[in-house]
Amino acid sequence: MTTSPVSSLTIRLVAPHEHTEAGRVTAEAYRQSYDGLTDSYLSSLADVDGRVALGEVWVALDGEEIVGTVWTPRPGERLSELAEEGELDFRQLAVAPPARGRGVGEALTRHVIGLARERGAHRVVMNSGPEMLGAHALYLKLGFRRLTEREHPVEVEPGRFLDLRAFGLDL
Repeated sequence: MTTSPVSSLTIRLVAPHEHTEAGRVTAEAYRQSYDGLTDSYLSSLADVDGRVALGEVWVALDGEEIVGTVWTPRPGERLSELAEEGELDFRQLAVAPPARGRGVGEALTRHVIGLARERGAHRVVMNSGPEMLGAHALYLKLGFRRLTEREHPVEVEPGRFLDLRAFGLDL
């Protein structure tokens, strides 16, 4: 468990009884931020049971309230085939709309960087859609650089392609 620079924020692994709420927060954050998301994509964002089966879901809590989430791999694993050996990739960083502007996204990203260091990764990587400008600005602020050599259209749902942006932070 990590206490972040935001004085009342705690970051820890999601508890089983919190899966529904963590999924709701994640899906709502994306729904309010990005146009054109399909119901199936929003459902996948809300599927914390499925994400926990494949990795770790970390929650940022303000008191007892979940205000952010991020999905990371388990130690020694990768979430995406886009991640290379020795990299820690993370996905679906989400901040609840009422908690925006309070440093929650930065605290979650710094937590992921800390996990990568603890696990001996040489790089942290994140892929995100072209419209996720706030996330891109955060990554650049924290020292990530664009990995344009990895950028290409990726099928995120059957028949739906995104030109994902790739960012990396060498440790």
